[in-house]
Amino acid sequence: MNSPLPDPSIAIASRLRIEREARGWSLGDLAEKSGVSKAMISKIERCEASPTATILGRLSGAFGLQLSMLLALAERTGERLSRAQTQSVWVDPETGYERRVISPRNGTMLELVQVTLPAGVRVEYPASAFAFQHQQIWVLDGTLTFEEGEATHVLAQGDCLQLGLPTACAFHNKEDTACVYVVALIRR
Repeated sequence: MNSPLPDPSIAIASRLRIEREARGWSLGDLAEKSGVSKAMISKIERCEASPTATILGRLSGAFGLQLSMLLALAERTGERLSRAQTQSVWVDPETGYERRVISPRNGTMLELVQVTLPAGVRVEYPASAFAFQHQQIWVLDGTLTFEEGEATHVLAQGDCLQLGLPTACAFHNKEDTACVYVVALIRR
């Protein structure tokens, strides 16, 4: 029998507090730098609210970390094998966006993340969420409309896009069915 998966919200909350305190920032400092309210940051750190993908993107950008690095630091265990039944899965409480960390949780430079973007969902990230990394997006199922600054890329099943310089981006599923894609990240 498989043991239940750990709640990634607890690890994320702890990591946010560690990053904030390591910089000597108050809740107000982080709120000012990220554009996320002090009350919301406090609720997230106390595990009273689960952050959305957009909020995590803003917070990671304020720390000067890409979102994947922030989540990898929260999930780090040092393992080399990642079994499907123990992979960390985080679901955005607002949109249903599901993020599964496929790579072993050991903080290496390469990370593979599988995302399931529900029908009609759009998730936006600031440019700061893409700093310090190289990314490629590979669509496994469905169609993804990816807005990269002023450019719009429509990616169908099997298409792979290498991202350019950091810019504000949006992942949008305009279809009636979920879109599943893999994001490959290499930290700079």
